[in-house]
Amino acid sequence: MDSRVGLNTPSVQALTTTHPRRLEKILGRDWKVALPFVLPMVLIMIGLILYPFINAILLSTTSLNFLTGETVNVGLRNYERLFTNSDYLLSMQNTIQFTFWSLLVKFITGMTIALILNSRLPFRNLLTGIMLLPWIVPEIVTALAWKSIYDPIFGGLNPILMNLGLINQPMGWLSDPHLAMPSVIAVNVWKGIPFYTLLLLSGLKAIDHEQLEAAEVDGANVVQRFRHITLPGMRYVIIVTLLLSFINTFNSFGLIFLMTGGGPGGATRVYSILAYEKAIGSLQYGPGVAIAFSVAPLMAVLIWLLAKFMRHDDRRVIAERKSGIGDRVLKLTGRLFGWVLDLIFLPFELVLQVFDGLSRILRKGVIQTPDQPLFKRAERERMSLGMRMLLLIPVMIFVLFPFYWVMVTSFKTTPQISERVSIFWPEPWTIEQYRSLIQDTPFLTWFKNTLIVATASTVISVSLASLSAYALSRLKFLGAGLLTTFLLITYLLPGTLLFIPLYQTLTDLHLINQYGALIATYPTFLLPFATWVMMGYFRSIPVELEEAAMIDGANRLVAFWRITLPLALPALLSVTLFAFTSAWNEFLFAFVFITSESLRTLPIGLQSLVVGDILPWGQLMSASLLMAIPVAVLYTYAQRFLVEGLTIGGVKG
Repeated sequence: MDSRVGLNTPSVQALTTTHPRRLEKILGRDWKVALPFVLPMVLIMIGLILYPFINAILLSTTSLNFLTGETVNVGLRNYERLFTNSDYLLSMQNTIQFTFWSLLVKFITGMTIALILNSRLPFRNLLTGIMLLPWIVPEIVTALAWKSIYDPIFGGLNPILMNLGLINQPMGWLSDPHLAMPSVIAVNVWKGIPFYTLLLLSGLKAIDHEQLEAAEVDGANVVQRFRHITLPGMRYVIIVTLLLSFINTFNSFGLIFLMTGGGPGGATRVYSILAYEKAIGSLQYGPGVAIAFSVAPLMAVLIWLLAKFMRHDDRRVIAERKSGIGDRVLKLTGRLFGWVLDLIFLPFELVLQVFDGLSRILRKGVIQTPDQPLFKRAERERMSLGMRMLLLIPVMIFVLFPFYWVMVTSFKTTPQISERVSIFWPEPWTIEQYRSLIQDTPFLTWFKNTLIVATASTVISVSLASLSAYALSRLKFLGAGLLTTFLLITYLLPGTLLFIPLYQTLTDLHLINQYGALIATYPTFLLPFATWVMMGYFRSIPVELEEAAMIDGANRLVAFWRITLPLALPALLSVTLFAFTSAWNEFLFAFVFITSESLRTLPIGLQSLVVGDILPWGQLMSASLLMAIPVAVLYTYAQRFLVEGLTIGGVKG
């Protein structure tokens, strides 16, 4: 009997068709197609995030014996010692103080600016663009600019305050233990204003104006309308903004390290700087990782809360589903926060009630008709505009002055800077600092290194993010939900928890002091964000377009390449811009992983120009301006795509 006949029997055919169907039921309908789309991202996340993270946990239970040079297991002793370590306790106190005051001032300032920009204002688009400028400035430029402004001898802050009569003698803003922390908090506020303004402004635009008008008709004053309508309507945006800002601020490293190095006398040494000093500076990897991971439980809770709000933004669905312990905790927290807000706004409401009573008495005495307004509508609008501009002008000066200071200092001669001649205006204007920077320093080499690293890491991150985001938003396969959750967690995971284990991993792979060290590690923070934004944008594209292409004979990859990806161009450009500028500005990984002078990137190169107490302010300011120009040009050119891509991606994702 021919063996080929047996292969065509019904039982064999049923067996060959049943096996793939069983796999599809287990692994999902599209698992074969999804595998090549998500596999590169999964490998990066496992190899450069999950594995180093697990390795760091194990590393935190070890300690180096300096007598024998061997690493010994000490269990949880590194963590136990933290609670009696004065340096650690002081660093946590500094971290909490820095975070609390930074968040408080940024929220109040950002909300005030957002409220002003959301009203009728001349040149509102221009003013909004100016307020976003600190966002695009590299961290190293921010630190050097403000360090120059704070300088007690050559800086511009002391002369301004002395001329205004606010101080009698120059102050050591960064050298005085009592002034250093408020000074770095002010810089963090300056850097964070755009983030708060942008998100809170988007929340204000979503408020129903009819509710505000109805409340005004019912007699609610401006404070009552803000407290009972505006704030509740923005609660989702406010919570997400504060949680994101808390995670970033609590784990700050570069800005404080560049400005004070944690000094003077440990006054600004936050926990991330202490972890760096222990692990990299003293080669005590175990204790250093223990310091960094001591905040991991807090970060886990915050990331869980943030993920809950970012993934479940449909309030109606949240209200209808069964409440768990987390939901009850959130509701209780919301009520407590509401009571606190009532106490905060109570004095303002009382003041307005007194003012309203006095105005009624005044109207009765002047115009004999208490119900008629004292001023006409046009006069009230002009007065309101004047008040808003009075509030906005000081903030505008605060935002713009560092840019002005960097520019004028870069065009001064070295004697003019050192002799403090014409502090706020170059006399004469000169390009001597730029010539000296290019001829006497490896600035062009730093520029080339930064361009190579930023371009390569951006291409890798955006390419893999596009593939992964498409699979997670379109295809059905096992583990898609888990992968999306893990993606969000890695997106929110602070770099301060990863740089020590990544350093150990790169050392084992012999990648330290190579381009590959940065090109391999930058996707750990670029890829999750880019994927998250692209997922939201892909979901906004009708799936029927791809189905029509596949009916005409195109496979899934061709439909993705020719149909979906071109339609997602705004999101693609926005994440490319974000990834490139983030890689261009990155400081922490480059500072830890690159020590070779010939491989330094711009942030590390600029930092290396500072030798001890010698600060070549002219070179530093000219280098800062040259480093910021490419980023500013990119943002100016692609601003429309950035806003469209991030807005749709952020909302849908």
